[in-house]
Parts: sequence; C-alpha cells; structure tokens
Amino acid sequence: MTETRVFFNFDVTADSHTLAAYRQRGGYQALEKVLKGMQPIDVENEVKASGLRGRGGAGFPTGMKWSFVNKQSPVIYLCCNADEGEPGTFKDRWIFENTSHQLIEGMIIASYALKVRHSFIYIRGEFDLPYRRLMEALKEAKEAGLVGEKILGTEFSCDIIVHQGGGAYVCGEESSLLTSIEGFKGYPKNKPPFPAVKGLYQKPTVINNVETLATIPWILANGGATYAAIGTEKCSGTKLFGVSGHVNRPGLFEKPMGYSYKKLIYEDCGGILGGKELKAVIPGGSSTPVLLPSEIETLTMDAEAVQAAGSMLGSGGVIVIAEGTCMVRLLQVLSRFYAHESCGQCTPCREGSAWMNDIITRISRGKGVKGDLERLECITKGIMGNTVCALGDAASMPVNGFLKKFRHEFEYFIEHGRSMYDGRLEI
Repeated sequence: MTETRVFFNFDVTADSHTLAAYRQRGGYQALEKVLKGMQPIDVENEVKASGLRGRGGAGFPTGMKWSFVNKQSPVIYLCCNADEGEPGTFKDRWIFENTSHQLIEGMIIASYALKVRHSFIYIRGEFDLPYRRLMEALKEAKEAGLVGEKILGTEFSCDIIVHQGGGAYVCGEESSLLTSIEGFKGYPKNKPPFPAVKGLYQKPTVINNVETLATIPWILANGGATYAAIGTEKCSGTKLFGVSGHVNRPGLFEKPMGYSYKKLIYEDCGGILGGKELKAVIPGGSSTPVLLPSEIETLTMDAEAVQAAGSMLGSGGVIVIAEGTCMVRLLQVLSRFYAHESCGQCTPCREGSAWMNDIITRISRGKGVKGDLERLECITKGIMGNTVCALGDAASMPVNGFLKKFRHEFEYFIEHGRSMYDGRLEI
C-alpha cells in the first residue's frame, strides 16, 4: 500500500524548487480554490476538521489556535517560526531548500483565513541556502501575483516579510521570536497575555511552524477529512522525522503518525551502524527524555504514545545511539549547548544550566566527586518550572533522563576517573 505524502510527493531535481515546477505538481491550485470560492471561516473549519497539530514541538491543534484570535481586530499578524535550532532537527531546512512555494502558499491561505495583511517569516540566521531559496521563491511569487496586492485578481492582499534571526536558540520560543522581530533582544515574555491576544507590536498574532503552514495547501486541496483519516485518531496526518546518529541511512523521512520507531530505525534507516546493538533513542530532538531499546520495542510515532513512554514527540528529531557510546560524554555535549544558549534572563536557567555543564564537564574529565549526581538532580529541580520559557526545562530533561537510565555510567566515571568504555572500540 502506497503511503500518502504531503511533502515527499515529487522528485528533487535541480529546478524542482522553482515556481514552474511547483505549479506543474499542482501548486497554488489550493490558493485559487480558497480565494475564489471559500470564506475565511470555511478555511479555518477545514483545518479544524483535519486535526492538524503544530509540528514545531508543542503539538497544539492548529485550527483551535487560529480560533483564539479576535477576527474583528483591525490588525492581525501571522508569524512563521522558522528558527530551527533544536539539535537533531532538520525538517524545516529541507522545506525551504526544496519546496519554499509550498510554505508561501500555506501562509497566504492561513493569512486569508485569519484576515492578515502582513505576515512574517522568522528564519534561522545560520541558514544560507534555505534563505536564498526562500527569497527566490518570494520574488517569483510576487512577480506572478501570488503575493502582494490583489492576489490572483481578488480583493485579498497580503505581503510576506522575511526576518533573519541572530543565531539564538531561545528565539524559537514564540514570545522571544516576536520580541526579536520588534528589534529588541530576544527575551521570552511571561504569559498571559498570549500572542493570540497581544503579540507582535501588541496586536493579535498567530505563530505557526514551517511544516505546519506548508501542510495547509494539501489539506485545502484534498479536504480536512482526508487528512484526518491519515495517522491516528488523536494525531492525524504525516510528519517529517529527521533521523541522525548511529544508523546506516540517516536522513529525513515522511511517515504517517502512528508509524513504528523500530521500523523506522531498522527498515527505513537500514539498522544500526557497524552492526552494533541499539543503546538508546532520543525521540524528538535533544531536549526530549532519552528512551531505552525496550521502551521503543512497540512504540509508535505519535504524541500520545511517546508521552505515555515518558518522553515527547517534539520536533521529530530522532537521534539514534549505538552500544559503545559513552553517555557521560554525550550529555556533556548536550549540556554545553543549553548552557551556551541560555539568554540569561532567568536566574535558575542562567546559573543552573552553566552549573550543570560545569559538573558534567568535570566528571567527563575524570575529576568527578561523590555527591555530583545528587547535586545535578537538585539543580534540575531548581530550574524546572521556574523560568519564563521552556529552555530551562529543555536543559534539565536530558540530565534527568540520562541519570535515570544510565546512572551506572556516571557512577563508574566518578569512581574510576574514566569512562567504562575507555580502551574499547567506540563509534
């Protein structure tokens, strides 16, 4: 049986990212259908019927998020969150490089439904080719009358403004993203008020992920019910999963929600590199709690199943770890990232993430002392739930997960001053 594909439904060629190629595979037909035959509320209802949930990590129902906005407001903004900084995640980059027009079409449709005149794309500052492909696509779309004034000859007008980020992971959080667009330092803000009430420039604002918005054209072309029939009852549709780490065929895979993690790793990715045994899987980006092989034996790739297993589906960045990998050194790399990326606004995160990294680094250098593991656990308790945004939690969850599942490796490192894998062949 052929799997339904929302993204991987065309061959990537030297010109498959162009407007001509996108139109040849049905591009902008959904936009024409919407602008010339549907009311804004009809579009919103179709998205609600699809069951589409945000693909950025939180998994909030997209149609419901749209419904929170006061459509009577004279100014409403739509922001596309393209600040893809979660380690292990690389799905949005692929969309920009290969089908930017799909995102643009989705944004114009969403803007019509939300009555938005000016929409924004906040794109990760480190992106080069994705940014150039996006700007090329926007230029083509404007020249073809698909963006800007009186789109496709209708009364609806909408511009898309692209804002390049400054290289801060924390700007993937929606309130700090908005603060950055406004020209200020990308500090997260307390909620309420939520962006749907008071967001960009103090106006009602909807923030959606790249993959979420790029899915909208397919839903409007094929119907919300058709999309809802894919995947699971509570988690519909397909999702892009980026698999990295110790597999023979790493890469990006589009799979229906509810697909098997084991099948993804052993069939689609060709199994573990070097014929080794599987040691662990980080299921949704580096901040999501690590899982053991026994925990993914029957685990399916949908939000409810992964949550029941004690982790999160997150952004779909699946990191596969083979036997022979030192988990102490791996955690040191992860904790260094979060300590570096803390914006410094909240004391628990600013001090705690750096403190955790200092301790883990000291352990990884053979200078750990008795009480270090208990101290790490105490620090995570002081951070979690005590910061404005979730970066503090993101820094703490890997520490808690690694200590819970692989505590013996940390204890060995502290006792012997070296890894239990030193002197053995590692990947």
